[in-house]
Amino acid sequence: MRARLLAATGAAGLALASLALAAPAAQAASGTATLYVLHGVPGLTVDVWVNGERTLDDFTPGSLAGPLDLAPGTYSVAITAADAADASSPAIGPVDLPLEAGASYTAVAHLDASAKPTATLFTNDMSTLAAGQGRLTVRHVAAAPAVDVLAGGSPVISGLTNPNEKVLDLPAGTVSASVVAAGTTSPALLGPADVNVKEGANTILYAWGDATATPSTLALATQVIDGMHGDPSGVAAGETGAAADQGVPGWAWATTVGAAAGMLALVATRRRLAVARR
Repeated sequence: MRARLLAATGAAGLALASLALAAPAAQAASGTATLYVLHGVPGLTVDVWVNGERTLDDFTPGSLAGPLDLAPGTYSVAITAADAADASSPAIGPVDLPLEAGASYTAVAHLDASAKPTATLFTNDMSTLAAGQGRLTVRHVAAAPAVDVLAGGSPVISGLTNPNEKVLDLPAGTVSASVVAAGTTSPALLGPADVNVKEGANTILYAWGDATATPSTLALATQVIDGMHGDPSGVAAGETGAAADQGVPGWAWATTVGAAAGMLALVATRRRLAVARR
């Protein structure tokens, strides 16, 4: 799922950031797949093309789009410079994303461990959670070596490398988390920050950006997908946190649901990933 892309230009001088987009989502209807797209390449505004059609316009670093309900199948995705005339000269790809009915995915454009832009398709764990439990998924998509994730100062995830993930089912509640270089406890590459592990939800954290840049562009993105209570009335939701001051946890920031819903409605209306054509 990786493809080379043109070197990213510029860098966002953020030591700790997360996203500012929240929107309602629905569980993938029977027979469809659900897709989110995360832009994790710092300093590069892009357009996203699916099956040759521009789907996301002027997609900025740290942005999350979706969810979109799609017919199962393989979708060809290319990422170009912003406002490109077509997808004939992609910065990433084209890469093929195979989507299965009933599954939830997040496609991430990001840097590999050596700071070369690439793309990875993750399958979101939507399995049912027991009462009082939440799911925490940590994904390493940054230009950085292996990392440990500390909770309360102790490692709960060790040796996580790009582009891998670790999934934990935990009692719902707030966890103080930090990301550090593997085998260390300080200094923190990201955090510490309070993570709200929601009951019946998959809280997905992305470490993205470039630890080798000066200054570092490492950032933290949060995506929350609800609907794993085993309760058919549960409603799924996707969200991220907003770019924040370094002293404030990113997930403590919020945007209005109306603004985000309007953005997603515009994307869904104008760029429906060419489902009808395929």
